[in-house]
Amino acid sequence: MCHSRCPGQEQTKPFLRQSSFAATSLTCVPWRINMLNACKKYLDEKHYCPHCKEQLSCCSTPPIHVGDGLGWGTEAYFVCLNDECSLFKNGWEHIEMQFGHKASYRYMLLPGNTEGTPMMVGSRDAFKGCVIDPESIKLQDERYAREKEAVSKLDTCVAGKNLEPVLFLLLDEAADRKHRERAADLLIELNDLSSIDPIRNHTFRDDSLAHKVNLAIKQLLKTNFKKECPDCAEIIKAQAKKCQHCGKEF
Repeated sequence: MCHSRCPGQEQTKPFLRQSSFAATSLTCVPWRINMLNACKKYLDEKHYCPHCKEQLSCCSTPPIHVGDGLGWGTEAYFVCLNDECSLFKNGWEHIEMQFGHKASYRYMLLPGNTEGTPMMVGSRDAFKGCVIDPESIKLQDERYAREKEAVSKLDTCVAGKNLEPVLFLLLDEAADRKHRERAADLLIELNDLSSIDPIRNHTFRDDSLAHKVNLAIKQLLKTNFKKECPDCAEIIKAQAKKCQHCGKEF
């Protein structure tokens, strides 16, 4: 580990190297979604960069840690993402001259610490895709609450002829797969043709679930002596020779 003095630091301190995986802009991949709840406790904390006085951003830690092999030891940390920060602006030239690499530094503070450290980054976008958005967490919590409520209604939805929880789970791509499969199984028991239109207007990411739902719709139509017009997709009588909606002849 290098102990060279970096720009803007009063004394020599070791810096942490960010892996190439984390040095690029990240999107909301599954490992980040799973840790959002664990990061909530840090969102109300406010910390400031000693180099530019800007507030640090709360970021989720990458799944890969290059260093001592012990991991980050936290679900989140605080990073200065100000591109005008003196540490970041001067870091490019410093690293180029000292090590011959194209990189710079971001000021980083671990939760529970009062003093941070510069961390090497390979691009301007490093960490910017890891910022934890409180609004996203709120929306995720609301969606999960609705999913939980829908699941609780599955046991009584057939007796109560309640299609709503089944449709919610089928049309929510973020819902648990086992709950969506169970909802698909209940389509035939509910025997409600009004379920077909919203399902047909939804794009399933899971091909196997889409196949399961299509089979259920096929059985639902057969049970009710109905079929779908190949031209306008309206539901008509199975024995019809002409669609009453678009005039298509069979």
